[in-house]
Amino acid sequence: MTATATTSPLNIDIVSDVVCPWCYIGKRHVEAAITQFRAAHADIEITIRWHPFQLNPDLPPEGTDRKAYLEAKFGGPQRAAEIYARVGAAGRNAGLALNFDGIQRQPNTLMAHALIAYAQSIEGGGHADAIVERLFKAYFVDGRFVGDIDVLVAIAAECGLDAEATRAVLSEPSTLEQIAALDASVRRQGISGVPFLIFNQKLALSGAQPPEVMLDAMTKSLA
Repeated sequence: MTATATTSPLNIDIVSDVVCPWCYIGKRHVEAAITQFRAAHADIEITIRWHPFQLNPDLPPEGTDRKAYLEAKFGGPQRAAEIYARVGAAGRNAGLALNFDGIQRQPNTLMAHALIAYAQSIEGGGHADAIVERLFKAYFVDGRFVGDIDVLVAIAAECGLDAEATRAVLSEPSTLEQIAALDASVRRQGISGVPFLIFNQKLALSGAQPPEVMLDAMTKSLA
């Protein structure tokens, strides 16, 4: 009797923030790598889990004026424009049209992360990727303020979640406390920048690495 070999799954943990342009670019690189990976490993199940990391955890819940934020972070809009020009070029290479000029307020993203966590907790987590994608697009393309509960509830509804249930979850103080604790836990593990990806708890990559680098890590993590 011949034993049947078992196929190990590919589990990808992604630490990111929805206001991080490199995280949006990194998502596209992950997707491209997964497409190539599936071509060679069609029988392997892939699971992605999103983990919260706030680039600006000290921002108030209502966020802050974008110009004031750029002044504090980069020393002014000119320096920010130089940096974002390079990021924008990388985004275009990944198929993204990042609209930095459309961003009016810099949000606190705690509640946005709570929405992602909620999406992962229901119906097998099937809505999570759509929520993450819509949050990135809302902020970087559409200029929507993703720190506002009404915007987040609307995004949830657009992705097939129940609006009233989502509002109830996001309005619960303990929900935000749990997300803040998860963010703190990630930092205690030594993660200080995003995106940060972990493949099968074996290999890790920091930054929006090219798809071929991510594909290599995916393949090696199966060993």
